[in-house]
Amino acid sequence: MNERPDEEVSPGLRRIIGDALAAAAGWIGFDTFMALALYAPGLGYYARDSLKFGALPYQRQDGRTVAGSDFVTAPEISPLFGQTLASQLQQALQQTQTDTLWEFGAGSGSLALQLLNSWAEQGQPLPQYRIVELSATLRARQQATLAAFADQVQWVDALPAQLTGVLLGNEVLDAMPVKLLARVGGAWFERGVAAAPSGSGWVWQDRPTELRPPYEVAGEHDYLTEIHPQAEAFIRTLAERLVAGAAFFIDYGFPEHEYYHPQRHMGTVMCHRAHQADPDPLVLVGHKDITAHVNFTGIALAAQDAGLTVLGYCNQARFLINSGIGPRLDAAPLAQRAQAQHLLMEHEMGELFKVIGLGRGQPWDPLGFAQGDRTHTL
Repeated sequence: MNERPDEEVSPGLRRIIGDALAAAAGWIGFDTFMALALYAPGLGYYARDSLKFGALPYQRQDGRTVAGSDFVTAPEISPLFGQTLASQLQQALQQTQTDTLWEFGAGSGSLALQLLNSWAEQGQPLPQYRIVELSATLRARQQATLAAFADQVQWVDALPAQLTGVLLGNEVLDAMPVKLLARVGGAWFERGVAAAPSGSGWVWQDRPTELRPPYEVAGEHDYLTEIHPQAEAFIRTLAERLVAGAAFFIDYGFPEHEYYHPQRHMGTVMCHRAHQADPDPLVLVGHKDITAHVNFTGIALAAQDAGLTVLGYCNQARFLINSGIGPRLDAAPLAQRAQAQHLLMEHEMGELFKVIGLGRGQPWDPLGFAQGDRTHTL
């Protein structure tokens, strides 16, 4: 195994990961490593004070970083994203007869601002807006962004025992820790992390496992992939607590038969820093995002097993078109129209990103899935 340098990893995070390795006889699953790298209090990527969300990479001045970000999400690309999504969420609130919107991992707060502004400009009653955010630094940024709606928005760091309302997660599931499974020489292993022999950095290490992907991977070639127990457990928890309402999750991913396609043999784990992507999560730990694509079949099954109904599933382009982005594009300035195309184009976010809708109780027809629903592919 090749060692990965960790000169830029904070001593505190290195110590936390070292303690986890020591407590687990020198080996931890990748899901444990990913959780620490992203969420270790004050030290993990999402717990650090850095901009993260934005359209521009980092800029340096006098040897220090003065501005920039790591990646851009749909709300930063165009306000038309939130304005269009507002129509679907308003329908969901009316259909479920609830008055609270719950957003998970609200990022910069841009999406919440777009939604609340859209409803306010249309003279619609504003729902109570609850943001579930674990990062203190992101919470502070969201509070500044949403200062005009301070009376409408509340932040929580834990879910109540019972939920009512419409739940929303944009690029939340992809950041939930995953387990890595590797088929090597025809045998399956769980790929985890161990300390490098030099004592600096970490290396990959495989251990035999009874775990398997939920879909049989054809062929005998070596194959690396992920399974998503934490994301599926998260969906089950939401389902168990959701008394009345609906949920919409937007993220990049595939249905199961595409996720575990024989040609996708390198897995989907990817890191993001300064608007550049790389496949190695063992370097710059705590300084970059780590993600994996979503297995939407697993999400749908977890929801159904816990009593929810799948209301629809389609790509982001079709969802936005169904929800009314067309007239908004026609009325937008040329520069804004050009930017919004990134949300729709097949080779950008339009096809890679998917939307799944889940509901409690009697099924109904969300406008976002009116045409092009792909639930049958799950």
